[in-house]
Amino acid sequence: MKLSVVILPCARWDDVRAHWRRADEWGLHAAYTYDHLSWRAPFRDGPWFSMIPTLVAASTVTSRLRLGPLVTSPNFRHPLLLAKDLIALDDISNGRIVVGVGSGGTGYDATTLGHEPWSTRERHQRFVEFTRVLDRLLREPMSNLDGPYYPVVDSRQLPGPRQLPRPPIYVSAQGPKTLALAAELAEGWVSFGDPGSDTGRATVDAVKEQVSTLNTQLDSRGRTRSSMRRVLLNFGTDESPMVSLESFLDWAGRYRAIGFDEVVVHWPVPETIFDYDLDVFELICREGGDILSSWQ
Repeated sequence: MKLSVVILPCARWDDVRAHWRRADEWGLHAAYTYDHLSWRAPFRDGPWFSMIPTLVAASTVTSRLRLGPLVTSPNFRHPLLLAKDLIALDDISNGRIVVGVGSGGTGYDATTLGHEPWSTRERHQRFVEFTRVLDRLLREPMSNLDGPYYPVVDSRQLPGPRQLPRPPIYVSAQGPKTLALAAELAEGWVSFGDPGSDTGRATVDAVKEQVSTLNTQLDSRGRTRSSMRRVLLNFGTDESPMVSLESFLDWAGRYRAIGFDEVVVHWPVPETIFDYDLDVFELICREGGDILSSWQ
């Protein structure tokens, strides 16, 4: 089992460069960042930098970490421009990127480009087309693609990514339709529990249901269940793994037991929901990551 971290792009590079270096030195599996134009309070009116330049900078101060968005979305991205950026990032990082994709949230920056809010149906349709087109563009040297949302005419994706046939795509999915999309084309699945649910059920129970649905989708496509990497992002649920090393190991163990390969925590940010004790966080990264790696 692997331990990874999200480093939010909410401070100047001079202040966060060391975070990426430490994540690399501590032997963490991956370091991700969010892809937004701006984000929720208290980040809404504070510093927030763009995902691609942040990851390019991170790639130049690290040597072994996997890097990527967790996640990028159609809210303000066209898949062709994104694919070109990701190909460059894969080249600069010497083939270390992972492409996390999601349908995108509502509010915050979802309508910053001036379009009307998308319905739930349109958001899902856009996400499916966006992900399928991105999959194609990262594989193909040139493309002509029809589609109601993201057509591509005579594009060139040369020389292509370092990772072949393309960098791995991880789909963030909680519901049956997006889990089906993950089973269709992704190498990885990202869950963050069910923080929007008002049923009162425990996060781990919601995730177990997602695991069952994903396994059914994989079986129906003739894919082995082990072919899908399973990633859990700790985000705003009823669980508190970051209060101690013991709590972290107990939390990670619960998800290992239901088939997860990787857990992701946030680098501490004071006065936010990610305001963790720095000493405990470092202990979890240094010792907890080694313990997880030893689990078979």
